[in-house]
Amino acid sequence: MPCTDPITAWTLVLVHWNRADACLTTVGWFRDQQMPLDVIIVDNGSRPEELEALRTGLADVDDVELIEAGANLGFGPGANVGLRTWLAERSTEWCLLAPHDAQPGEGCLVSLAAALAGEPMAGLACADVGDGQTPMIDPYFGGVTRAARGGDGWEPADYPHGTLMVLRRGCLEEIGLFDERFFSYCEEADLGIRARRAGWSVGLVRGARVTNTHLGTSVAAVDYLQERNTLRLVRAMSGRYHTFIRLCISVWQLVDGLARPSHRPPVFDARARVLGIRDFLRGVTGPPPAHLYERRR
Repeated sequence: MPCTDPITAWTLVLVHWNRADACLTTVGWFRDQQMPLDVIIVDNGSRPEELEALRTGLADVDDVELIEAGANLGFGPGANVGLRTWLAERSTEWCLLAPHDAQPGEGCLVSLAAALAGEPMAGLACADVGDGQTPMIDPYFGGVTRAARGGDGWEPADYPHGTLMVLRRGCLEEIGLFDERFFSYCEEADLGIRARRAGWSVGLVRGARVTNTHLGTSVAAVDYLQERNTLRLVRAMSGRYHTFIRLCISVWQLVDGLARPSHRPPVFDARARVLGIRDFLRGVTGPPPAHLYERRR
């Protein structure tokens, strides 16, 4: 049953890929939050030199478990490796989840704990990236944002963003983990939909600041995954009609981006978008085509 017991300890799952220095710094930032914390790091198939640097940096660090996945599983599947370990081997009720370069601000975990203590049905939550936006689900566009409502503290949201997510044991035991077919992008929106359908509350804790500004992979791979997975999410939650409209919008956005380069969003790669649409129609899931990791701005 849901409860409002104060949070006195956390488990933290970090998903790491090829940035040992950033990951070690992030561990330090979280440990500076002055709340009891044990850490699980999932290495997502990093290059040998980065993995060795991570092992060396963690050699004298207590309360950190390194799990080597052996391949780049994607953020959702990599997170699932750590979450399964948490559920099976830890007793904490709440788990923090972040990429290797998330930077929690001063008092972030205290603010999260205080907000969650007042929400007995909270199942998923996230920290505040400071953009004044709240995650929401649109039937045609999938995971988007809207302007924030109100001041600091708990704000209802449709899904938690992945910069710093908080997951409740009871919620995941009921709804399951991330859908690994997404690989990366949109998996947190899908998880939020499932949590709310099961009766759990989802929210963002305004004022619990976290920072993450690094794009961890190529623009082409990101654009491909966002295009393909958004279409997949819309089809799963809204059906064929909404998916057809979203496909039309995708084609229009592609043509407009080619015709008017100054109107392109920060993440735009025409060929990657075409491949994303194609692979959605073919039912392709999992990682993007390998060659997209080589395509840059």
